[in-house]
Amino acid sequence: MPQNAATRAARLSIAPMMDWTDRHCRYFHRLMSRRTLLYTEMVTAPALVRGGARHLLRFDAAEHPVAVQLGGSDSAELAQAARMAADEGYDEVNLNVGCPSDRVQSGAFGAVLMKSPGLVADCVAAMIAAQPVPVTVKCRIGVDDQVAEDVLPDFLSAVQAAGVRRITIHARKAWLQGLSPRENRDIPPLDYPLVHAMKREFPGLHLSINGGIASLGAAEDQLAAGMDGVMIGRVAYQQPADILLNADRRIFGEASTPLTRAEVAEAMKPYISAHLAEGGRLHDVTRHMLGLFAGLPGARGWRRVLSEGAHRSGAGLGLLDDALAQLLPEAAAAE
Repeated sequence: MPQNAATRAARLSIAPMMDWTDRHCRYFHRLMSRRTLLYTEMVTAPALVRGGARHLLRFDAAEHPVAVQLGGSDSAELAQAARMAADEGYDEVNLNVGCPSDRVQSGAFGAVLMKSPGLVADCVAAMIAAQPVPVTVKCRIGVDDQVAEDVLPDFLSAVQAAGVRRITIHARKAWLQGLSPRENRDIPPLDYPLVHAMKREFPGLHLSINGGIASLGAAEDQLAAGMDGVMIGRVAYQQPADILLNADRRIFGEASTPLTRAEVAEAMKPYISAHLAEGGRLHDVTRHMLGLFAGLPGARGWRRVLSEGAHRSGAGLGLLDDALAQLLPEAAAAE
């Protein structure tokens, strides 16, 4: 794909989410939107470089445009991991400067790097120099007792000077002590005006906003407010059709007719069959599909059949048909 494919797609992106946005999830999401930028789960540079876990970079060509998110704080190691990702064909390499989990902190990367903009600048400069794919950053507005209005501009300046041209800002602080990763997604207050101010202060940066955006309408409002892009997280996983089926038309201006939700489920069957033929389990794929009919008649039955049966030995496409049979006609026909 052209080098700027990910930048064009970043008008709307689905956040990297551990245990959720794996390759099966991304294939499923791509069926609903051709244009939205998809992200991998975070992959640590040490796992790739020292652990030989290159299989973590596996993805289907149908997922393009797709970005890999890396975690790490050693510039040489991140450069090598970025080169591996570029060799695999990713459209973007993103550095995680936002995750607040204890495991990430113990590795000296993630949100704790907000305290070390110079180190982040060194890391992204090495990543940029090592390979041809655009390097981006996902960050918070600050951590702990930092004054976000002071530290965020300094952070953006350092990263921009190192060569980064696109940054996604989660519009909350991260509290590294006292809040769990789950609590860090909700409890620190959102500060959209600060992120909007950063766009005005750094007009040369492509800035996407993340955090608390739960509908296409809210995404459209952020774009109208001047943001270059919007990243949506949990709601895009829990209610994927609500976000993705009309994204190409409403966010990217395409004159396209979306699939129905039932057509999306049917379109997953060849992919599921191939996965089963390789020795995979039905649950590996269908766990990402539970929210496809969220809020529609029969959705509870759909979820129940898949949740109870997909993990069982020998479960196959027949179970997916059983789940579809739980839906009322208006749910199956819904876009």
